[in-house]
Amino acid sequence: MSSQTTYIDVMLPLPLAGVFTYAVPEDKIQEIAVGVRVIVPFGNKKIYTAIVRQIHHNAPKDYEVKEILSCLDKYPVVNHRQLQFWDWVADYYQAVLGDVYKAAIPAGMKLESQTRVGLNKDYDATAILTATEQKIVNVLAHAKDVSVAEINKAVQLKNTLPQLKSLMEKGVVVLEDKISEGYKAKQQELVQLYRSFTEDEISDVIHQLSRAKRQQELLYSYLNLSKYFFEEQPNQVTLLQLLKSCNCSRSILNALVEKQILSIYYEKVERIDLSAEKTEELKTLNQYQQEAFNEIKQQFQEKNTILLHGVTSSGKTEIYIHLIAEQIAKGKQVLYLLPEIALTTQIINRLKRVFGNKVGVYHSKCSDAERVEIYNNILQNNTEKSYQVLLGVRSSVFLPFSNLGLIIVDEEHENTYKQFDPAPRYNARDGAIYLAHLHQAKILLGTATPSMESYHAAQTGKFGLVELFKRHQDMAMPQILITDIKEARRKKQMKSLFSPILIQAITDSLANQEQVILFQNRRGYAPYLECLQCG
Repeated sequence: MSSQTTYIDVMLPLPLAGVFTYAVPEDKIQEIAVGVRVIVPFGNKKIYTAIVRQIHHNAPKDYEVKEILSCLDKYPVVNHRQLQFWDWVADYYQAVLGDVYKAAIPAGMKLESQTRVGLNKDYDATAILTATEQKIVNVLAHAKDVSVAEINKAVQLKNTLPQLKSLMEKGVVVLEDKISEGYKAKQQELVQLYRSFTEDEISDVIHQLSRAKRQQELLYSYLNLSKYFFEEQPNQVTLLQLLKSCNCSRSILNALVEKQILSIYYEKVERIDLSAEKTEELKTLNQYQQEAFNEIKQQFQEKNTILLHGVTSSGKTEIYIHLIAEQIAKGKQVLYLLPEIALTTQIINRLKRVFGNKVGVYHSKCSDAERVEIYNNILQNNTEKSYQVLLGVRSSVFLPFSNLGLIIVDEEHENTYKQFDPAPRYNARDGAIYLAHLHQAKILLGTATPSMESYHAAQTGKFGLVELFKRHQDMAMPQILITDIKEARRKKQMKSLFSPILIQAITDSLANQEQVILFQNRRGYAPYLECLQCG
């Protein structure tokens, strides 16, 4: 190849270190940019979605370079700061780039390769075939292309690869890798009139349907729902809406479609809800919240990372909301991290009441298709249509932010911010601190019980520290009583797992018609065994 051949270094979604070099055909050079996805062959029959890291003209000397098969994107789906963040995660947590890539990109954006078998239309009909090979040809004669697994099942063999190899050598079959993208846009079926009708023409059609009462009824329902003769632009009518309105079956609609009275068309719909509207204004902070808010803003002038140490029910979330409002006013993006999905529902409802459709949520309960749509929404960074506040769990640090102004890590002490398996085994809180550094953004770590490392960083001046020890509306702190279970058991005062003090407290609460909640520590730590007799 000439020295002017264009080469690219790419990352593959495989547990492999480093990048791999491919050549770019001349007709695809204009499509290539750092951060776009390309389809590349890897190994004998496998195809993967790779991310372009570098474009150059340096031909590898030790091996012959393969060419890319296609470019999937018109613009980069991974930005420069993301690539920097991936490099840091791989280096800091001793992971390979392929594992970081797999964790960072939604599964729906990584295309899958599946080997398919098709019949060669120009094969030599006089070729001598074995009985099994002839069976395979018969299967392929009735199908456009079939997977290897489907062929195995059809000819009742566990492995037909030897026969397929023989057929391929004889030129009877061809193997191809069909590329299927995991993400498909969601569509809804809508109904409209086959063509523009006048009132007289519609009357004639209705008269012609006099013996097909159900079809007539369905047409009436469409005209009513669409307000066809009452609006300059008729209302959209979905197929489900129409069938439900007149309690008709799909076959009745199909009959009207065949008669060219109605037609069905498709329209893309978003899986994510962009219709939420704000319903309330910012609440006024109380004296202690306002003091903490002012101190946070003051310390942000000197520190990029601040630890907000606030007791339970001190109103930390309301402070977060005021900080978010300031960033939105500046046109900035905000990442709001939570340690687990269970906490997101309450917080998302609270944020949407204030910020409406500017708030999005990203976690493992989202389908692959929803994750792709959220990823693309953030990638667009359109202040009118894109989320400006993203509420999510640890994987949210990999989203394609381009204008990040603030990161909030709520309950920063939680161990669920740490990814254990599979690799990369990163800590989202620490990753968020580095992500904020890359974006020159501010980061606020909030908690009632700071982690040792965060509190030490705050005490030594590495982080700023703001404390909020007054509970909202002067709520009293809960009274904590420690019970000597060993002594109660020795005196035979225990009733199953209940101590005398606990039983009395429950009895008193019930007598006062109050409610009782008993928490069982199911996820605690028990690093040693203890004798119930001697302690």
